[in-house]
Amino acid sequence: MANPILKVEGLNRYFGALHATKDVSFEVPEGQIRSIIGPNGAGKSTLMDLICNRTAPSSGKVIFKDEDITGLAPHKIVKKGMCKCFQITQIFHNLTVYENVQVSRINMNKKAFNFLSVRDNYLKDEIEHYLSIVGIQDKINEVAGFMSYGDQRRLDIAIALAMEPTLLILDEPAAGVAREEAYKLMDLIHKLGKEQKMTIMFIEHDMDIVFNYAESISVMSNGSMIATGTPAEIKQNAFVQEAYLGGVSGE
Repeated sequence: MANPILKVEGLNRYFGALHATKDVSFEVPEGQIRSIIGPNGAGKSTLMDLICNRTAPSSGKVIFKDEDITGLAPHKIVKKGMCKCFQITQIFHNLTVYENVQVSRINMNKKAFNFLSVRDNYLKDEIEHYLSIVGIQDKINEVAGFMSYGDQRRLDIAIALAMEPTLLILDEPAAGVAREEAYKLMDLIHKLGKEQKMTIMFIEHDMDIVFNYAESISVMSNGSMIATGTPAEIKQNAFVQEAYLGGVSGE
C-alpha cells in the first residue's frame, strides 16, 4: 500500500455543547480516491473544514505529507498542495473564465497582479492548459456567471488544478447537476486523479456515484468514523447498513 499522504489523529470539534467530530482518526494513502459518506449532520463537512483548517480543531492533529499542519493558515495549506472545491462554486461570477484561472495562477506563483495584463495574454498558455484539461477551453472568454452550473463546476476544478494540488478535496462534486453531467464530472475527476497523480477525497450523498468511483469509503455517523473499507466491504458491513444504508445491502 502507498504511503499515507494524509493522517488525521483524534480530531475533535465542539460548537458549544455540540460535539461535531468525535476523536476521528484515519489515513489516506497517496494516490487513492476516498469518499466520505454519512447522513446529514454526521460531521462530514466539519471534518473536511478541520483538515483544511477552515475550522480550528478543539483537539487532535492533521498530518499532511508527514508535516503537522494543524492550525496552519488555510492559504499556506493550499501552497503545500491541499486544495478544496466547495459544494457551491467559489468562482468570480463577474470575471471571465480566463480571468478566474488567471487569478488562481497569480496567487499560486506570487506574481504581480496587473489589470492591464489581465486583459492581455498574461499566463495564457498555462490557463489554456488547465481549461483544456477540464474541457471548457472553448469558453475561455465567457463570463463565468453566465455559464451552466455543470461548466461552473468544471471551472471550479480548473481553478483548483491551477493551485497544483497533490490532495484535492471535493464537497459533493455531483450536487446540483443532471445525472448524465454528474457522471461526466466524476469521469473527469477520476481521470485527473490518475493522470495528475493526485489523491482525491470527496463527500457525496449519491451512493451510485460513491460505489462507482471511490476506491475506499469512510463512513461517519453522529460525528464518529464508524467504518472504512472498499466499496464491497462497506456494502456488506452490517453496522454501516444499519447506521447509513437503512439495512439494505445495496446490491
